[in-house]
Amino acid sequence: MVEPPRLHNKTPDRAATCSPVAIKRRGGPARSTDTCPPAAEMVLTTSLLLLLGLALLAPGLSADQCVLTGNWTNDLGSNMTIGKLSSNGEFAGTYHTAVTTTKKEIKISPLVGTQHNNTQPTFGFTVNWNFTDSTTVFTGQCFVDEHGKETLKTMWLLRSHVDSIKDDWKATM
Repeated sequence: MVEPPRLHNKTPDRAATCSPVAIKRRGGPARSTDTCPPAAEMVLTTSLLLLLGLALLAPGLSADQCVLTGNWTNDLGSNMTIGKLSSNGEFAGTYHTAVTTTKKEIKISPLVGTQHNNTQPTFGFTVNWNFTDSTTVFTGQCFVDEHGKETLKTMWLLRSHVDSIKDDWKATM
């Protein structure tokens, strides 16, 4: 099981949030457009500015806050979903790897972890693979670049099952 250490948040592009859908105007009929009408752009812009303002005013949060919660994918197509963080930084989720050395069917596997609650947090999590007798631990940090893109940089350690202690030397990658 070989995974590159970089994961990217799959949060939809903010510009792609306005699509050809029916938009109801106050006092007017619904209409469909291929671009954002001015009213929808204003609502989207106002909403984003309001959220940005709230984030800047909230204690401990800033515009460059890296948030682990959400869907992530890496360069090889593995997918990870991290649920809501608890107040003490614990989280749970799932990991679906696209890379494996086993011939068994790949299944979505549970993960549990913890993170520090700061702007670009360090974190760690364990994946208990459902389709093989192995466990992987990841440790890393969440970064936000100058464009607001979140990236997880991680290192991992995989422990596979072996039948005897004399084979211990080949059990960890």
